[in-house]
Amino acid sequence: MPNSHISQLQCWIEKTHWEKEFWDKGWSVAGTDEAGRGPLAGPVVAAAVVLNPQRQILGVDDSKRLSVSTREHLYEEICRQAWAIGVGVVGPRTIEKINILEASRMAMIRALSYLNGVPRVVLTDAMAIGGPWDEYPLIHGDQISASIGAASIIAKVVRDRYMTVLARQYPAYGFERHKGYPTPYHRAMIVKYGPCAAHRRTFLGKILPRANHDVMGIF
Repeated sequence: MPNSHISQLQCWIEKTHWEKEFWDKGWSVAGTDEAGRGPLAGPVVAAAVVLNPQRQILGVDDSKRLSVSTREHLYEEICRQAWAIGVGVVGPRTIEKINILEASRMAMIRALSYLNGVPRVVLTDAMAIGGPWDEYPLIHGDQISASIGAASIIAKVVRDRYMTVLARQYPAYGFERHKGYPTPYHRAMIVKYGPCAAHRRTFLGKILPRANHDVMGIF
């Protein structure tokens, strides 16, 4: 067996430490995480993943530490191997109303609600969300828990694909390049063209002090 495979297998064993404790009791375990808290535009997307204890998905990690090609590969593997996946989305208008922290929590609860049944245990990336389950917020959860890491990959890929589609609707901003994050180019395009319906107006105060005029659409 190649050393790289052995290393990945050992990493999988370490990253399912939390899950195994509950799997051994016969409990269902879901990991949940979000993508898109920091961007100036687009929704926050959360995913919930229930892994199959009998299926290894080697290479799962915090989505931010993976290349685009690796994320895409693992996304497909997770979709094939996981027992259940749920995705929750909260758009810019709601983010403006309730703030990004509450919107992230809402997206996670929505993602969990789309699973087949309520999990007994929910592992989160250091965030309490509340619900009818035993909850374990883990510091750097997306790096130390395979379930949370898998959820971070699903959420990131779903959101990036959505932003690429949104770029065709609003081509001036280059969403396909930066996915809504505050890059110099994105900031310059906001100054040049003003915000579109995909932008989070409450995030634009330092760029456009008067950005809080009415913008309709994008939930």
